[in-house]
Amino acid sequence: MTSTQTGPSRIGQATIAEFAGGLRGTAVLPGDDDYDRERSIWNAAHDRRPAVIVRCAGVADVMRTVDFARSEGVPLAVRGGGHSIPGFSTVDDGIVLDLSLMKGIRVDPDTRRVTAEAGCLWKDLDAETQQFGLAVTGGLVSSTGIAGLTTGGGIGWLLRKYGLTCDNLVGADVVTAEGQFVHASAEENAELFWGLRGGGGNFGVVTSFEYQLHEVGPTVYCGLVFYPADQAEQVLRGYREASAQAPDELTTLFNMTTAPPVPFLPESAHGKPIIAVVGCWSGDADAGEAATAAFRSLGTVVADIFDARPYVAWQQVLDPLLPRGLHNYFRSAFLRTADDAALQSLLDSYARVPNALSELHLYRLGGAVSRVAADATAFAQRDQEYLVEVIARTPTAEGFGEVVQWARGVTSALGPDAAMYVNFTGDGDASNVVAAYPPDTYRRLVALKNEYDPTNLFRLNQNIPPAA
Repeated sequence: MTSTQTGPSRIGQATIAEFAGGLRGTAVLPGDDDYDRERSIWNAAHDRRPAVIVRCAGVADVMRTVDFARSEGVPLAVRGGGHSIPGFSTVDDGIVLDLSLMKGIRVDPDTRRVTAEAGCLWKDLDAETQQFGLAVTGGLVSSTGIAGLTTGGGIGWLLRKYGLTCDNLVGADVVTAEGQFVHASAEENAELFWGLRGGGGNFGVVTSFEYQLHEVGPTVYCGLVFYPADQAEQVLRGYREASAQAPDELTTLFNMTTAPPVPFLPESAHGKPIIAVVGCWSGDADAGEAATAAFRSLGTVVADIFDARPYVAWQQVLDPLLPRGLHNYFRSAFLRTADDAALQSLLDSYARVPNALSELHLYRLGGAVSRVAADATAFAQRDQEYLVEVIARTPTAEGFGEVVQWARGVTSALGPDAAMYVNFTGDGDASNVVAAYPPDTYRRLVALKNEYDPTNLFRLNQNIPPAA
């Protein structure tokens, strides 16, 4: 549980008032009626009290806020969707630059491009692009912001066919640490563009993103198939074999969880360990049943709810299971291959799962992700076949330390050298961030940090400090 700082602000009230008077958006201060609502974030493990929350109405407000934070020498937290697991989207006694009002979206169906402001959530973007039967790889929870997911890489249901979210980024508008507005693309500020695709929020505030879109939906064949937990080893091995043969149009994950109280599962299973294969077929919907058949016969089926569904509905299917307000800790580990030792390690960790809210995911990568050169983006883990995601949660602070230790133990048991996915590094510890990148990539990111943020103004993130 992150401690709450309640002391006096280091910024004078007259100074804040003068700054706020020049905003087109609003500044929310301690004592305001909406302060407690605006300071809260998705992950309730972090309860902090900013000196001011700036709800930016546009780029000018972003530039003004960056200048203000730099001149006052106070911490600056940048908030898009507010889903930062380590709590980087809030701060004690500093400034929260809140982009949530900036939700403009423009789809060009002719070029299959979309430009979206950084306050957009994935459900916002999906609603607009699916109107034209188009999509880009998005998050697995629709309330996730596009900004953090994109700059950290972007894992979603289209990754094997169309790559990571960052692989589909073609341009970005950025406010730098000096308060300058620049555009980054393959043709303009190309090194910055490279760093924005996997380097996190280290180099500036991205105010808008331009993505390449693809023909997807409006209907996709997707769903879950559940198996008894006592068949976990058999089903997990079968999943490894089936996923190795799956076409790129099929993205899947293996889920070790506890059965939720949902009507499509028998009441006798509710609240008990259960395993599932989850998948989305992004090819022709009529071919989806045959394409997913191998994953739906790996053991004794408890429930099979694969079917043709609207893509926008599938993008929101996990939302009720990952609500706002819980204490969350996510950790990860890439696996170059899922050998027997790795599978046994996951099974052993699942046997020690600390509560019904905690679970393990095993994503099958490859496909379009592996066809991008390792040095083409800052997301360089292109030769890894799998990603393990550990979700550790409690309803309140009680017992949270224990589930965190369990999550750390899961990844430690997979090997001390396993790289992490930058968006799921646990608490953002510096060693974990270094482990998210190959050495040459990390050195290149440090050089980029030296150029764009030598004073480390943007340090509330999976931070890459500038060289001393």
